[in-house]
Amino acid sequence: MRISIIIPFHNEAEHLDTCLKSFVAQSRQPDQLILVNDSSTDDSHAIAKRYADQYSFISLLSQPSAPAKIPGEKVIRAFYKGFKSTTSYDLIGKFDADVVLPSTYFARCEQAFKNDPNLGIFGGLLHTKTNGTLTYENISNRQHVRGPIKLYSAACFEAINGLLPALGWDSIDTLLAEARGYGVKTDETLVVEHLRPTNNDYLSTSYLMNRGASFYHIGYDVAISGLSALKMALKKKSVRMFLLLLRGYFSALLKGKRLVVDQARKDILKIRYRKLFRAFRQS
Repeated sequence: MRISIIIPFHNEAEHLDTCLKSFVAQSRQPDQLILVNDSSTDDSHAIAKRYADQYSFISLLSQPSAPAKIPGEKVIRAFYKGFKSTTSYDLIGKFDADVVLPSTYFARCEQAFKNDPNLGIFGGLLHTKTNGTLTYENISNRQHVRGPIKLYSAACFEAINGLLPALGWDSIDTLLAEARGYGVKTDETLVVEHLRPTNNDYLSTSYLMNRGASFYHIGYDVAISGLSALKMALKKKSVRMFLLLLRGYFSALLKGKRLVVDQARKDILKIRYRKLFRAFRQS
């Protein structure tokens, strides 16, 4: 199997060297590792260039973009800058520049896909280090393959029509993969260190408004959006979060511009309702 990995990065000088060391130390290195400098203003480019100059499987591209942070959209547009340079691949992934992989990560991922021809999306679990101890980063369930460390089979990636340049892309891909009949799995024993834990940016008013709007953009109806907002708010014990998510959803609804429509939207809703009913039966 040929493995192609794309790492978009913006001002990651603090973490990029540590991240890339874990890639070159893999027992099974990717066949292609494409680094995409998304308008960095720190030393990220120099760090990436050093690795690209030293290792033949690593290449470096630059993507000019606006300095403003656009959750979801910015990173996926940088991903597609790298995607244009991919050669033939059997597995493809968008990884972040602030992760440290165990040395067997790609070897074990490759074996998982070989063992299950129906597997579409696979990855390990993100952990953060506190006082020298790695602890699971508990912001999603353990069955969800997080965006920073996700691998797709070529067939699945094509079937879901790639990645959506919008907030919520790493939920849409799994829902569409399941709707298209592909398996989505995590391996809890594949422990990946997340050097920059998910932070308070994800609790800001602008982020929560955008996240609520993303529920509409990616095809959710009112019921699923409300339940998704409630689940997130209960986890954080925040009424404010619930209200801002709903405010974002209805603001987007009034504008009426969905990014996912027609059959893809129907498939997404079918999977979401199926998971909802399953959760109720198990409760």
